[in-house]
Amino acid sequence: MATTDASITAAKPARRTDWLGRAATFCYLTIAAGQLLFVAFILLYYYARTLTGNFAGWNDKPIITGYVAGDTAGNSFFAVHVLMAAVITFGGLVQLVPAIRSRWPALHRWNGRLYLLSALTLALGGLWMTWGRGSWLALAGAFGITLDALLIVGFAALAWQAARHRQFVDHRRWAIRLFAVASAVWFMRVGYMAWGMATGGAGIGKALDGPFDIFLAFANSLIPLAIAELYLRASAHGTPAARKGVAALLVVCGLIILAGSGGAWMMMWGPYI
Repeated sequence: MATTDASITAAKPARRTDWLGRAATFCYLTIAAGQLLFVAFILLYYYARTLTGNFAGWNDKPIITGYVAGDTAGNSFFAVHVLMAAVITFGGLVQLVPAIRSRWPALHRWNGRLYLLSALTLALGGLWMTWGRGSWLALAGAFGITLDALLIVGFAALAWQAARHRQFVDHRRWAIRLFAVASAVWFMRVGYMAWGMATGGAGIGKALDGPFDIFLAFANSLIPLAIAELYLRASAHGTPAARKGVAALLVVCGLIILAGSGGAWMMMWGPYI
């Protein structure tokens, strides 16, 4: 007996909507929008002053330790640190785009090498600025920076090792984890603004030593890392319920990031350009 078109259509399984993939894309786009604002601030504020020799202009914006007269080594470290922040921020966004990875593999490889080098430089430079130059207000913040730097170094090494052995699935996982912790400085600023708008600044101390300050000193790297881990596990072998739950979490995170990024631009970055 001939099979009708209707019976063939009925026999086909219904196509499921990939909510986790869509939510991950939405979250990535919100991160990209916020980080591009951060890159714009770095270029317009720090690059403009540094490339014109106006190093004292770093201090036009409140900062723990910016330009210090006579401190050539410290000022040089600070200049490299803030200038490379734009490189790693933009490079990380490019590195996570699947279309670039598949269509321009050479660009992906070289950008990845630059990203790893930038991440290691910023991590080690952050450790020196914290413990060598004393650029911290609260001890919890110094320990938080140290933890983040150690995570960056560890994940960078594992991502590089997996790429060298052509273990690309593992490489992608370590790269996502690295992106999560390498973005901690940006996540901290977004977190402060989102929390401040929601609570009026509850728990934030004048010397960054309040309960929320202590929490965010570690949460700025550990929470993004935990969310990245949930996404990796749900996308690899999660149940339908788990995938939907993580998708909902990513959407909520994206909305918080949008709010925090907008607040950061209006209050922390835009006014100083």
